[in-house]
Amino acid sequence: MSAPPPATPDDYYRLTVPLLLTVALVGVFAFIQVYSVQSILPELQRDLNASVVEIGNAVGMTVLAVALISPFIGMLSDALGRKWLITVSVFALAVPTALMSQVQSVHGLLVLRFLQGLAVPGVSVVMIAYVGEEFRGASMVRVMTGYVAGTVLGGFLGRFLMGHLTEFMAWRTAFGLMAVLNLAGAWLVWRGLPPSRHFTANVRFADSLSTLGRVLRNPALQAACALGFTVLFALVGLFTFVNLHLAAEPYRFSSGDLANIFSVYLLGVVVTPLAGRFISRVGSRRTVLTAVAISALGVLGALAPWASGIVVALAVAACGVFVTQSVTMSFIAHRVTSGRSLASGLYYGAYYCGGFAGAWGCGIAYTLGGWPGTVATLCAVQVLGWLVAWRFMPGPAPSPDTTGGSPPVQRPRISE
Repeated sequence: MSAPPPATPDDYYRLTVPLLLTVALVGVFAFIQVYSVQSILPELQRDLNASVVEIGNAVGMTVLAVALISPFIGMLSDALGRKWLITVSVFALAVPTALMSQVQSVHGLLVLRFLQGLAVPGVSVVMIAYVGEEFRGASMVRVMTGYVAGTVLGGFLGRFLMGHLTEFMAWRTAFGLMAVLNLAGAWLVWRGLPPSRHFTANVRFADSLSTLGRVLRNPALQAACALGFTVLFALVGLFTFVNLHLAAEPYRFSSGDLANIFSVYLLGVVVTPLAGRFISRVGSRRTVLTAVAISALGVLGALAPWASGIVVALAVAACGVFVTQSVTMSFIAHRVTSGRSLASGLYYGAYYCGGFAGAWGCGIAYTLGGWPGTVATLCAVQVLGWLVAWRFMPGPAPSPDTTGGSPPVQRPRISE
């Protein structure tokens, strides 16, 4: 009797509802703390006597830490594994979050926000590598978009919960409760995330350096990194300083009102998985060009003089950003087949550098030109992102070669 054919990753992990839910929860608990301060920025600015740039950096310091540590986490994960690092990182997020309940100055807040950011890549970077190894073709796209939807939901819940908790308690107490959520999340991830079946450890540092050089030369990764920089620049800049804009005259939004604004993130939970179903029909490049253009129109719409118009504009801008991020992450997973975690780390390094630049640059723009100056800055960066995708995002993947830049021919290929 002939031997059965080798099992594929899809033979190990069928796309069941519990699996997709677990993957989404990984995204939720990775990002529930990253932007949680945005809905209470006006209150933090007042209580800690901070300037606009300083309070903007309460978001920027977290994403800066993510940018700095992401490539190293990629190398660590390629050597030591996936699931355990994801679980430990979700747990580690709870520690600085709990300490924020004792903070007394804006500088102390910035330090703890930086420490929060150090834990995030252990989830975000490693999860891309995990999905790329364990799933293929359309299944990989569905799992990846489910994870991105979870990150969107986590980003929303962090802002929403903090904003409404501070309506009933001090913000320091609210941070203590948020820490408890991450502790529960670490347990859920450990229990629910399937173990790696296709991970191969690379413990030789020389091999890691060789892989680093190889992935750095991958033009698809270069384009994705440049695009990622502009994506998070726009998202962080927009959703950080719109809070100061809406808390001021004539709107005078409370922390709860600002938390409700982030309900537009729920559209991303719906739109992102749906986008995954159509990438193979439209192509990655055209999807990104369309999504970035839609997002830029949303940013322009945020100049509307009435609050309802601003909320609609934020929803449009956010959906464009979420779709762009989902397509870009799937694009990397298809294009890079060796050193995936390192490639993910490099991408997230560029992506979160964009977030820090958005918090810092838009803080200066808001100080000098108010909300119109911030919108102009955001639009200029999104035009740059559109040009990057138009000029440098490659077309359909060629046959595999030895550089690790193309998917194996036996995989169902997504049209790009």
